[in-house]
Amino acid sequence: MTYSAPVRNTHLVLIPSYNTGRKLLETVQEARSHWAPVWVVIDGSTDGSDLAVEKHFANDPDVRLFRLPRNQGKGAAILHGLKLAEAENFTHVLTMDSDGQHPAWMIPEFVAESRANPEALILGRPVFDSSAPRIRVLGRKLSNLGTSLETFWHFDSLFGFRVYPVAALRQVMESSRWMRRFDFDAEAVVRLCWKGFRPINLPTPVQYFRSDQGGVSHFNYLRDNLLLSWMHARLVSGFMLRLPALLGRRLRPSRH
Repeated sequence: MTYSAPVRNTHLVLIPSYNTGRKLLETVQEARSHWAPVWVVIDGSTDGSDLAVEKHFANDPDVRLFRLPRNQGKGAAILHGLKLAEAENFTHVLTMDSDGQHPAWMIPEFVAESRANPEALILGRPVFDSSAPRIRVLGRKLSNLGTSLETFWHFDSLFGFRVYPVAALRQVMESSRWMRRFDFDAEAVVRLCWKGFRPINLPTPVQYFRSDQGGVSHFNYLRDNLLLSWMHARLVSGFMLRLPALLGRRLRPSRH
């Protein structure tokens, strides 16, 4: 059953994709069955995965496909989608990966939480099963420790199933030359927390697929871990400058 968009919609699903093979079409189908609209930004893919999506949804106006001429990185693809979304007056985007790891059936729950808390960041807190590579789980724990120190908030720094406010995220990204590749997920939330956005964590199951199941990963342990290390070095220095303001914000009594 395909979800029909309400007359007045504020949220869209945004899926960046680079050479994800058959999983892209499966992911878009699942997302579209639970929400509309669904936008896909093809980040310079060369595997033809976009063609299957284009053909399958040719008669569905609630699925739109945008293509970047060359691979620029996940963050760059999301920024492209943000600008288009803001131009069409969407207030929030739910981002999800194109490799099938994220549970599309939770999209309505995330959107409902966002609508109830429009000034918050709705972040998936991954619940791993036995398919998760141990080294990836350990690596994200280190990254999570860094973002906890940099924000005084606890959240998963690398899980991409999230709802962001469009204008605020676009402004944060355009103010920096970073957040265009694998560093996007962690740095975007840190900088939005610095601006006063509160993270709300929702437990979210995640599944890793083997190559024979269509699983695709472009994670490079050396390159991407170096990128994350450099990112945290930059964020720690920024955190120290913002420390008095951050402490004051967290210690200030909340108003009801």
